[in-house]
Amino acid sequence: MVLQTEFILRPRNKGFHLVTQEIMQYLPELPETGLLNLFIKHTSAALTINENADPDVRTDLEAIFNHLVKEREAYYEHTLEGPDDMPAHAKAVMTGVSLTIPITNGRLNLGTWQGIYLCEFRYSGGGRKVVATVVG
Repeated sequence: MVLQTEFILRPRNKGFHLVTQEIMQYLPELPETGLLNLFIKHTSAALTINENADPDVRTDLEAIFNHLVKEREAYYEHTLEGPDDMPAHAKAVMTGVSLTIPITNGRLNLGTWQGIYLCEFRYSGGGRKVVATVVG
């Protein structure tokens, strides 16, 4: 069985946002075992899995990424869409646009402290389109 759905995550400001529960509401009934692939259809946002308990992790990740990839660097050529656009593309490359999560006993088999993050790298990225494919 392969099921696929596409949905839009609500708009968020720049930062790292836990979206596990929001994503779950869009998914079909999960099989007993299988895989969930999530693919974000954007070049300036990403998906990742990380700590879901302490919000300081999200704040620190934002600070780390902003330190690694700064805005308004003199060597950027792609600047027409604003100072956050090229850094957003670079951060998306570093993070990735898809996740594959095992499904076990009809549930996502995430670790105790793991959650799915939307990494919003633009100040106002708008709603983000995600394709979810369930194989099982």
